[in-house]
Amino acid sequence: MPGGSYRSSSHDDNSFEVFLEGWLIRQEQFLNELLVAQDTFDDQENDMRDLISRVLAHYQEYYEEKSRMTHRNVFRAFSPTWFSPLERSFLWITGFNPGLIFNLVTDSVNNLSEHQVQRLNWLKHETKAEERSLTEEMAQIQESVTSPPLADLARQVGMQVIYTDNINTEIEEVDGNIDQLKTALENVVTDADRLRTRTAERVVGLLNPLQSLKFLSAVGQLQLRVRMMGMEREAERQQQRNEHSNGW
Repeated sequence: MPGGSYRSSSHDDNSFEVFLEGWLIRQEQFLNELLVAQDTFDDQENDMRDLISRVLAHYQEYYEEKSRMTHRNVFRAFSPTWFSPLERSFLWITGFNPGLIFNLVTDSVNNLSEHQVQRLNWLKHETKAEERSLTEEMAQIQESVTSPPLADLARQVGMQVIYTDNINTEIEEVDGNIDQLKTALENVVTDADRLRTRTAERVVGLLNPLQSLKFLSAVGQLQLRVRMMGMEREAERQQQRNEHSNGW
């Protein structure tokens, strides 16, 4: 894999961070719309469905941009500098665990019918089976990388190869099948993202419009809350490091 391809993608990878910041601003705006729509609910089903469609399209925009970034440099997706350590602690194959969706539904929607509960349980069982399959596939990929471990390789390739041709040479010497590894990782990330989006869409399809508003509000609130907490923790750690370096 030519080192130049990584170096040329440096600006593109940074552009994902710029995209994410703008996307999160729009996420907060959508969350406000969702909360207002719940409070002003008055049988305006068409308006609610339009808002739900726009929110789902907003998430689709994220995954499309993430897919482009992953294709350019999949290793950075496994070592995302745009997330805080707290946010990264929630990641499963570069994104949220699809099973989290069902916890959010039960926590946010308190008037599920028996039929809805049955359909959700069936979907949850199906999703868990697919999660296990992808987790096993990811474990097999990790086992194929004996030296260095995948996390180290991701950091080397994802953050250093984009700058230095010498690092690229070292990586190729460590693992002559780096292209195969890259393809395998891209495939598993694609499948995991497809599971995430498909599960969310199918859950929304099982809910009525008002229930969907509540569910999507819970998703947005959790995401923004974790991000804010992660940023606050990092700011506190940085302040402590500064105080320590100043001899306080």
